[in-house]
Amino acid sequence: MNMKVLAVGDVCGEPGLNYLEQRLKDIRKELGVHFVVVNGENANVVGITPRQADTIFRAGADVITLGNHTWTRTELRPYLDERRRILRPANFAPQCPGKGINTYHTDFGDVCVLNLMGRFTLDTNTDNPFVIADGYMEEIREKIILVDFHAEGTSEKLAMAYLLDGRASAVWGTHTHVQTSDACVLPGGTGYITDLGMTGAAQSVLGIDPEQSIGKFMGDPPQRYNSASGPAKLEGCLFEINPETGRCVHAEGVRLT
Repeated sequence: MNMKVLAVGDVCGEPGLNYLEQRLKDIRKELGVHFVVVNGENANVVGITPRQADTIFRAGADVITLGNHTWTRTELRPYLDERRRILRPANFAPQCPGKGINTYHTDFGDVCVLNLMGRFTLDTNTDNPFVIADGYMEEIREKIILVDFHAEGTSEKLAMAYLLDGRASAVWGTHTHVQTSDACVLPGGTGYITDLGMTGAAQSVLGIDPEQSIGKFMGDPPQRYNSASGPAKLEGCLFEINPETGRCVHAEGVRLT
């Protein structure tokens, strides 16, 4: 039997959290999912709190990955050291709280999950994610390796995927909140999608109230982002992985309302 991994796109605010609470366990059953990785770095719209991370775990996530808003909520820092199932990007400085890579036991064997962050336009003080990823691939011994690459540039994400093709089981992009239509299996057997999309209010601008987003582009003074209201959606990608070889045999974008 192949292992089915569901990667869930950036959870944005209460609409996204509520959707996961109400639907994720049923989705796991309906799709026959064995392992779920959720990008949760926007659960608080900007950042994530320990309470919100606990909500995502209770909803049915096995691992939470983060990104450029990792340090927005200072109360998360001790939580990152206390919980092994939440990851921050591995290319943050080593003195930062938490870990960017970990191994998890499943019925299909050990699964390694790696969280990385891109540098193009994100203006962050991080190590080179390509060098970090390349180094980890020399050390990882697990057959099933999953990589969340939180990055802005599509070229950066594609380049990472080709660097890891045949070495990782699946590589997916997060951060832009817009699902791409390129879910595929690369020539070396790595499942890939440029961006998972977003889990949050369906009628929104990347999860944010449209009027507020319009105001920002019109020149309104800066203010805290507010989640849009209304029905929510889940976007992500389903990867089917052969546990004997660690190769992906099928990748398919998922969009559920």
